[in-house]
Amino acid sequence: MNILEVNNVSKIYGSLHALSDVNLTVEEGKWLSIMGPSGSGKTTLMNIIGCMDKPSLGSVILDGQDITQLSLPQLTEIRRDKIGLIFQQFHLVSYLTALENVMVAQYYHSMVDENEALQALERVGLAARAKHLPRQLSGGEQQRVCIARALINYPKLILADEPTGNLDESNEAMVMNLLHQLHEEGSTIIVVTHSVEVSKHAQTTVVLEHGKVARVINN
Repeated sequence: MNILEVNNVSKIYGSLHALSDVNLTVEEGKWLSIMGPSGSGKTTLMNIIGCMDKPSLGSVILDGQDITQLSLPQLTEIRRDKIGLIFQQFHLVSYLTALENVMVAQYYHSMVDENEALQALERVGLAARAKHLPRQLSGGEQQRVCIARALINYPKLILADEPTGNLDESNEAMVMNLLHQLHEEGSTIIVVTHSVEVSKHAQTTVVLEHGKVARVINN
C-alpha cells in the first residue's frame, strides 16, 4: 500500500517553476531519500509533502487522502496527526527543557503525558538530559530531542529535512542509527538531503534537478 502519492505536482511562483510535473510514490514502511543541488526543488517538495504548502498543480495523496483539497487549518491537523518532522535547525523552544519540548508536541496533538515524553527521550538515549535546556545540549543531543518530539504522536510518516546537516561525523552516525531502528520497526521515512552518504541509507533515492525528477536510484 502506498502511504504517499505525488501526482504531476508543480509549484509555480510567477515565472519560476520550483517544481515541474513531479511524480513519486512511497510504499508504507519504505525509506526514500530526496536529493538535488540547491534550487532543485527539494525544500519545496518537502514543504508540500509535509503539509506546510500546497502545489499549484497536481495532487498529493497522503495515507489515502488528497491533501491538496484541504484548507490550511486542515493541513495543520494532518501534519500534527500523521507526520513527524525532523529539521536541520532543530526548532526547539529555547526556554523549555528537552522534556518540555517533547511535551509541546503532545499538547498540540491530544494531551500531555510526562512519563510518555520521558520514555521517548529514553528511547533516543537522553533520559538523563531531560531537564536540560537546548543551550545546554550538544547539536547531536538537540537533534535527538527533535527525533523524540517527532515520534511522540506515533506518526504515519517521518519526514526529515537535512537531519545530519549540522552534525559532526559521530553524531551523524548516531542519528542515522536511530532512523534505521525506526525503519526496522516499520516506520515510513523520507529524508531530504544533499549528502550522497546519507542518501545511501534509503532503499530508493529520487534526484531532483531544476524542479524535475532527473532520475530514480534503487540503492
